[in-house]
Amino acid sequence: MKAVCSMFCVVIFLLFTANSSFSQDKSANDIKIAQIKHSESRVKFDPSRNPAKDLKTAISEAKKQGKNILLDVGGEWCIWCHRLDKLFEDNKDLADFEHENFVVVKVNYSKENKNEKFLKAYPKVDGYPHLFVLDSNGKLLRSQNTGDLENGQGGHDKDKVMTFLREWAPKKKS
Repeated sequence: MKAVCSMFCVVIFLLFTANSSFSQDKSANDIKIAQIKHSESRVKFDPSRNPAKDLKTAISEAKKQGKNILLDVGGEWCIWCHRLDKLFEDNKDLADFEHENFVVVKVNYSKENKNEKFLKAYPKVDGYPHLFVLDSNGKLLRSQNTGDLENGQGGHDKDKVMTFLREWAPKKKS
């Protein structure tokens, strides 16, 4: 009886640890997917994220959905990054257009993690936020200084941002 009880405990332990491991993998995957999905609240810049893995996930999603990829480089320390995020939060049409045409990946740049290894594959960034547009295979199409998208009044210009997104959205096949 003691052997049966011991065996039962081992089986329960193995089931628990396997389920726990599965849950951890699943939640890590959910975090990746949440990073690139549309939501009312913009995803934050996270120094613990791996942008190479996020980009790999984004490429897979972009290919499936016929979208381009938008790398949004910045940090939580950056007031202009927050202002750009707020522009999308406050303008549903802008957020919807972005979601319909781009898989967005936030790439952190901060004291905690500059992501230099990842960012060295792209043109030099002179200010933040900075946007890189990639095709669905991950090929660079455009490097965009968001200073060019400002309104001169402490924010980003909705029309300039929409024009930029329209210009770099994937061309729909007719």
